[in-house]
Amino acid sequence: MAYTELDVCSLDQSFEGAFNIRLEESSAIDLLVVSEVSTSSACNSCSIPKPPPLPGKDHIGAKLPHRLSGYSYVPKETKDIWIKLFEEGYRADVHIVTDNKAIIPAHSSVLGIASPVLRHTVDQAKVKDGVRCIKIPGVPFEAVHAFVRFIYSSCYKQDEMENFVLHLLVLSHTFCVPSLKKVCIKSLEQALLTVENVIDVLQLARESDAPRLSLFCVRLIINNFKTVSKSEGWKVMKRADPSLEQELLGLVVEADSHKQERLKKMGERKIYLQLYEAMEALLHICRDGCRTIGPRDKVLKGSQTACGFPACKGIESLVRHFSTCKTRVPGGCMHCKRMWQLLELHSRMCSVPDVCKVPLCRHFKEKIQSQSKKEETKWKLLVRKVTAVTRMPNSAIWKGSSEV
Repeated sequence: MAYTELDVCSLDQSFEGAFNIRLEESSAIDLLVVSEVSTSSACNSCSIPKPPPLPGKDHIGAKLPHRLSGYSYVPKETKDIWIKLFEEGYRADVHIVTDNKAIIPAHSSVLGIASPVLRHTVDQAKVKDGVRCIKIPGVPFEAVHAFVRFIYSSCYKQDEMENFVLHLLVLSHTFCVPSLKKVCIKSLEQALLTVENVIDVLQLARESDAPRLSLFCVRLIINNFKTVSKSEGWKVMKRADPSLEQELLGLVVEADSHKQERLKKMGERKIYLQLYEAMEALLHICRDGCRTIGPRDKVLKGSQTACGFPACKGIESLVRHFSTCKTRVPGGCMHCKRMWQLLELHSRMCSVPDVCKVPLCRHFKEKIQSQSKKEETKWKLLVRKVTAVTRMPNSAIWKGSSEV
């Protein structure tokens, strides 16, 4: 940062002389008046109970707490009945044939209600000996068994989900069973998505219309690109779908550039915050005094007193050096140069230069008039940046380096 050429000799005495340095309410509804109607003497002698009062306004239009919508309770016994019906195949009229020629008995009514695709498939199948046969190829028997079992009971075994989650995701999407699809997606997002299967899951998620799962996969790839790029799934995808590889590489490069830009901005914000803390410490020393340095009309606190300004110790050392440096000229000493810049920056942000106790504050205010437009623009930008960072919350200033 450039600074104004000053008559240093004429300002020495003014700077050194400034310091003392030593080692709702609801209304009731009117009740309806029920007139007594006498029909006979026998009725008049009867004691007729009074009707209950009408409900208040708070109860009108209120939702019943025990409505069935939004509530569901299936006893274990009911689930066990459906599981037993599936496992025993009682009066089954459909045989599901898998790749290994194994047969899974099922009921056309259950399959048709659970899946419109299975209903159409069963309706198109030929009847032989009172049984319709349908095939589900390309999927292991255990996965098909778990799929049909879920259709009956809405239950699954954890080990089956861990071993066949991708197969179950394909089956749930192909045969339009949204409840199972949600379970598979949730299981992948929460536990079963790894760097080894993320490429396969990403491809299945895009084919199965699962955008949220696709986003999870892309984030995992970006965060662990070096490991994912060495996996077998990446190598297969590279040969089979080069366009997907190029897309993922572009996303990784874009994310990395955004991260670098964010880190750069965080570094700049930290610098501006440090400048603000330095000026606060400078004003604190010149106005109130701290430890072993301060204005001549203040009693020093001593070196044992803790200071609440984080930059105070560094500014104290800088002021001591500046007051005794023999080459205290702009550009002659790096430490003095920093002091000159802090003094000028303070003067540009100070609103009371006539009564300010920081040395040379009013002098720099006057020197601003003789600066070039280019230098004036630079200083205004710096002042705006330092002022802006003080209005940001600390979490926004210091976080960001670990984000993607």
